[in-house]
Amino acid sequence: MVILVVSPGEYQEKPFKKEIALLLEYRIMRAHILQRVAHRGGSALAPENTLAAFRRALTFPVDAIELDVQMSRDGHLVVFHDETVERLTNGVGNILDLDLTYLRSLDASAHFPGGWPEPQHIPTLREALDLARQGKVEVYIEIKSSRRNGLSGRYPGITEAVVRDVLATGMRERVLIMSFDWSLLPLVKDLAPDLRTGILVSEDVWNPRGPAALAHLIAQAQALRCEWIHLDSRLFTPEMPALFHTGGLRLGIWTVNDLADLRWLAQAGVDSLTTDQPDLFAVLANQLFSSESDKG
Repeated sequence: MVILVVSPGEYQEKPFKKEIALLLEYRIMRAHILQRVAHRGGSALAPENTLAAFRRALTFPVDAIELDVQMSRDGHLVVFHDETVERLTNGVGNILDLDLTYLRSLDASAHFPGGWPEPQHIPTLREALDLARQGKVEVYIEIKSSRRNGLSGRYPGITEAVVRDVLATGMRERVLIMSFDWSLLPLVKDLAPDLRTGILVSEDVWNPRGPAALAHLIAQAQALRCEWIHLDSRLFTPEMPALFHTGGLRLGIWTVNDLADLRWLAQAGVDSLTTDQPDLFAVLANQLFSSESDKG
């Protein structure tokens, strides 16, 4: 099996070596198309979930950037992973209590290991979507839950606001909306039936050792009208790709930062791989092509 690790049409647009172009042209109909995803823009290489990270991700062979969305106290969608700002910025507080003006005043690169040349503000979802549209990549949007004192909740109207921004930026065909809060995903479909959705899966939300665990997981995703299941890499087993594909679902794996694991998972038939180190995808492509060439 050939694993195609370029975006559809990319092989025609970029100056690949002649033998690579010929290989892709000859075998593209048999190829397994693998999406390469920069987790939070590639958080090992740049301050996570910032425009700087997303711009840097675009310099590597990626098909999508992954980002997290929270909602400020005054109802704005911001791209940020944590429910509090201390770990990543020079500010303090829970996003539930913070207005957009304050959030935009913070430096989201304040604690990046080794420092960063210039301060980075917390982007809005609109800004990130606009950048991705210009860069011609897809966006995996994780809708986050609010959290205070150990208790999770849902930001009022966050699902509707995300869908509204996706449609307003003309990104409906380039976006996948995901969440650990599976119950909000049917609302996405009600608002925009053609938007793709996916359940995020970890052991916190799924027991892989339960009776008929895989069949139950597939049935849940189907009942929620999802196209994707995005799985913690530690839960992956080799039979999953075939089972999920038979159920009409695609399988994404997160977060994989080891080159050998990326290669093994790509060859196992998963549909997307998410990493903090998108520079590894260039190495992966070379390895896969070399392996295919060695087979003659």
